[in-house]
Formats: sequence, structure tokens, C-alpha cells
Amino acid sequence: MPLDIHHDRDHRRFTAEVDGITCVLEYHLAANTMTITHTGVPQAVGGRGIAGEITQFAFDTARSEGWKVVPACAYAAAYVRRHPDVADLLA
Repeated sequence: MPLDIHHDRDHRRFTAEVDGITCVLEYHLAANTMTITHTGVPQAVGGRGIAGEITQFAFDTARSEGWKVVPACAYAAAYVRRHPDVADLLA
């Protein structure tokens, strides 16, 4: 079942609740460039592809908003290596 991911524009993050646990991707936005600074999925709900779904949602949002992306956190950088379809979004 797909995650219910929320974009909190005021706090510059994407969140999803899984089994009552908050998973998050945080970013900074400057001059239409989203810098992904942190992706966090607690170990209790890890291993389910949650980080990947949230990261894809963030890239989809960037595409729809016309933003470029800097994958500054380790997970986001690894995601880009595994998903060349998002390479056109890189700043």
C-alpha cells in the first residue's frame, strides 16, 4: 500500500506516519533549488522501502515545482545513483 506522504512547506520537509512512527525527508529551498539535507526512517520501521518512497515523492514534487535538486544527504545521493531517471533534476 502506498504511503500517505505529506509536504510541510512551512517546515521544509516531507513526512509519512508508519505504524505510529514519523519518517521524514528534510530540505532547504533557495533560488528554486531543493537541497535534501536529511532522510530519516527509524529502525523500527526500516527495511520497507519507506525512504525510497519519500525520496521519490520529493523528486516528483521538485519536478512539478520546477526545482533543481542537490542530494546532500547520503541516502538521497545513493537514491540518485540507483535512479538515473531523476538525473535531469540535479543542480
